[in-house]
Amino acid sequence: MATLTVWKFDSAGGAANALAMLERMQKEELLQIVDGAYVYWPDGKKRPKTEQLHSTAGGGALGGSFWGLLFGLIFFVPLLGMAVGAAMGALAGSMTDVGIDDQFIREVREQVTPGTSALFVMTSHVVADKVIEEFRHSGATLVSTNLSNEQEAALREAFAEAEAEAE
Repeated sequence: MATLTVWKFDSAGGAANALAMLERMQKEELLQIVDGAYVYWPDGKKRPKTEQLHSTAGGGALGGSFWGLLFGLIFFVPLLGMAVGAAMGALAGSMTDVGIDDQFIREVREQVTPGTSALFVMTSHVVADKVIEEFRHSGATLVSTNLSNEQEAALREAFAEAEAEAE
């Protein structure tokens, strides 16, 4: 089963840098990138820009329509009005199976703002301790994941330890 995680960075280029790190870790067989996309929001721009990953796992598991719908729900529906918002809301119901619900959308919308970026990545076969160790020094903040509550708590705790060590 693939895990969807969303990582926020305090710079517009942070997600692209983290993606390079994940691709390196994939070559080292520490994880498998199933699919993903990232969003970056340069200062002074009205809305973010998005890029879909070109998965080395073969074609991308979710496809552009999934990422387009997701980013539309998060970043563009508030700008488009209620009629479009209602239609998108109906489509969004099918996304709850992968952990994407109203709370997820709200969290991402609140945290990804001008001057920041976010990496949305589906991974599998993760060697968790090694990946967490490398990733926690990237300046990332975990926004959301579809891991179980216990798994998510352990991941957040590992990142909190890294922040405490850095202080």
